[in-house]
Amino acid sequence: MRVVARSLLALVGLAALPRLSGAPSADDIQKELQTGQYTEAIADAQTAVQATPREEVLHILLTQALLTVGRSSDASAAAAAGLTHIPMSIRLRWIGREAALESGQADLAARLTAEVRESVSSRPYLYRDAAARVALLVGADPKEVMDKVLGPAQQVNPTPREVFLAKGELALAKHDFDLAAKSYQEGLKHFSDDPDFHLGLARAYASGDQAAMVAEIEAALKINPRHLPSLLLLADQKIDAEDYPAAEKRLDQVLAVNPWRPEAWGYKAILAHLNSDLAGEKTAHDNALRFWPSNPLVDWLIGQKLAEKYRFAEAATAQRQALRFDASYLPAKEELANDLLRLGQEKEGWQLAEEVHAKDEYDVEAYNLATLHDTMVKYATLANDDFVIRMTTPEAAVYGHRAAELLGRARRTLTAKYGVELEKPTYVEIFGDQKDFAVRTFGMPDIGGFLGVCFGRVVTANGPAANAAQPTNWETVLWHEFCHVVTLQMTQNKMPRWLSEGISVYEESQADPSWGMHVNRRYREMILDGDLTPVGELSAAFLLPRSPEYLQFAYLESSLVVEFIVNRYGLEQLKGILHDVGAGMEINQAIAIHTEPMPALEKDFAAYATGRAEQLAPKLDWDKPKPDLLEPGAETKLANWVKGHPENDWGLRMRSRELIQAKKWPEAQALLLHFIALYPTQIGADSAYLQLAVVDRALGQADAERAALTKLAELDDNAADAYLRLTELAATAGDWAAEKQAAEKFLAVNPLVALPYRSLAEAEEKLGDDGGAIAADRTQLLLSPANPAEVHYQLARLLHRSHDPEARRQVLQALEDAPRYRDALALLLEINSTPSALQ
Repeated sequence: MRVVARSLLALVGLAALPRLSGAPSADDIQKELQTGQYTEAIADAQTAVQATPREEVLHILLTQALLTVGRSSDASAAAAAGLTHIPMSIRLRWIGREAALESGQADLAARLTAEVRESVSSRPYLYRDAAARVALLVGADPKEVMDKVLGPAQQVNPTPREVFLAKGELALAKHDFDLAAKSYQEGLKHFSDDPDFHLGLARAYASGDQAAMVAEIEAALKINPRHLPSLLLLADQKIDAEDYPAAEKRLDQVLAVNPWRPEAWGYKAILAHLNSDLAGEKTAHDNALRFWPSNPLVDWLIGQKLAEKYRFAEAATAQRQALRFDASYLPAKEELANDLLRLGQEKEGWQLAEEVHAKDEYDVEAYNLATLHDTMVKYATLANDDFVIRMTTPEAAVYGHRAAELLGRARRTLTAKYGVELEKPTYVEIFGDQKDFAVRTFGMPDIGGFLGVCFGRVVTANGPAANAAQPTNWETVLWHEFCHVVTLQMTQNKMPRWLSEGISVYEESQADPSWGMHVNRRYREMILDGDLTPVGELSAAFLLPRSPEYLQFAYLESSLVVEFIVNRYGLEQLKGILHDVGAGMEINQAIAIHTEPMPALEKDFAAYATGRAEQLAPKLDWDKPKPDLLEPGAETKLANWVKGHPENDWGLRMRSRELIQAKKWPEAQALLLHFIALYPTQIGADSAYLQLAVVDRALGQADAERAALTKLAELDDNAADAYLRLTELAATAGDWAAEKQAAEKFLAVNPLVALPYRSLAEAEEKLGDDGGAIAADRTQLLLSPANPAEVHYQLARLLHRSHDPEARRQVLQALEDAPRYRDALALLLEINSTPSALQ
């Protein structure tokens, strides 16, 4: 958890020394440090130093051991004593610098730093060993360190512990997590019992694979139960999961070893801040800076964790404090850039990001942000009093107005419902490339699984183009994220994640019954199998889900909790919880005031959720065939089992597929109608409604097919193929309102194809809305329609009817594409014969 300089001070080339006069060896002392025997390591190092006072490595180990337990003044004295015996030692000066900083001796630290730089520049030939060069080049260009120092060092010694650690640390500091993981994994092949490598790998995994991160922390603590960096990282993880008592426990373990570890007190300050304990926060902050009053690491750490809690304004204040301590401290400048961008303060945010990139071109996150800025300056901006919406220019032309209209409706609905006055404007950024969204949101391009993110006043979202491989209803995404805008501002970003997500999912379904998440067969099974997370631990379910499926289940469960609170206690009580949390009250206390104490709520909610699960198709047989029935050769037994379970979900699905494959349409139709009667809310790719529509179409029963697809469209917000087919069936039936509705539903999933706009234009015209039809035809022309001449002609016809002189240009474009287009020629003659055309 330390910055690069602290981590690299360990790179001291701890060569094994022979045991002299019975004194402990360097290997013995190093092993004691690695296994947490710090008192023994100090005693043995002191003995060894007395026996062989001119052995540099022993002085370094003694200084490290003293620093580990917080005896920074003694560590500084130990380094100084070493220098009396080895006056040319660069490594002792470097670790002495760290000890001087931590003991509040800023002048000594500055002097030692100057001596290091002077020695290297004037007598480089004296410092050729790899470990010394690594330590000396802290602060140099990291890519040069990698290429010119660590590479050659590894050629001299293919398996140096220090080089593996240095490469990993540098990569972590520059947000190159893949490279960091590779370095630590390579190191573990040679140093499997070294907790520092497990810790490094855990840190490399921290931004992605949380389960793997925890496993590596546990591996480090198995080797050394008192490994302070691992305990700190575990406390960090517990804070993320909102398990604050567990975080306190880990921090107390750290302070039992080192009572003045700055990061431990920094985390204590964070916990106090989150608990609105101002006095406790000040005490912890003062303790963190007790011996090094201008240590930028402390406020950088506090700001970083507050940002992860979406407390960006407070985070930015902390980063500004870190920069007041050290204006050149790039981690704080980079974090401040992100905080400001998430607060909508873009001018300063982008400027700081560029400054970081200019100073450190190897920093992956800074490079990503600089590149993204170059992309986003080309975006179109749609603005009004309430919103600033940024999108790629082509997408803005196609559906920008739809996004603006939807967001306006969401704002009117949700601000009135929750009684909140929002800060204006809300910034909404819709990305056409998933990687651009990930960089804007997380700083890194390879983070998937998110459709949108809200920071309070700024929303980022993947647009339809970014989701082309897996189309998603973008309208539900924007509604969901704008609901976060309302609740986060209402609570000043102080609400737990589960409640924030739960309200947003709940409000989706309130806006449209087909939106949001609903109990389906898989979620029913998970609820009844006991997979519900206790409400008080729901935020952890988002941090460490067992799988992507369980992450989605956490969203569903959170929405059910909100539904339960609203149904049992009313919306006003939910709003009361939000108000109290925003005022600084702990969530469980707020819930207890407005509903019931958490233990009772958890019990009652579990019963509620179980009831919801049991209400799903209660007459359906939900048993599954035993695994042996699914093995090859058991087909007859399986068929007999299916016959014996005529109303079984699994059997009905299997039997319907078989009948369709065999084209036994009447039998399939009867079976599917029976299945739907038992389970009328099923949606998804294997929905019985979709199968029934196929069967109805095969039987030539258009009305029945349309009825099946209409019901599906009422239930499913992502059934694009069904919506498209509905436009055809509705047009054939002359039901223009239904055709328009189906086209609109399709456009909520994918507004970037021309065909639904053709249906929309037709329906609008038939319903007497020529303006709507004209707009739909114009949009078609932006999307390379299959027959552009026809679209130009239809648009010309509508414009002519509206007495718009543009009609002549549009009909000429139709004739340019199709010179023998008779209807277009006739329209041109008609246009030319009008008085306005002749003028």
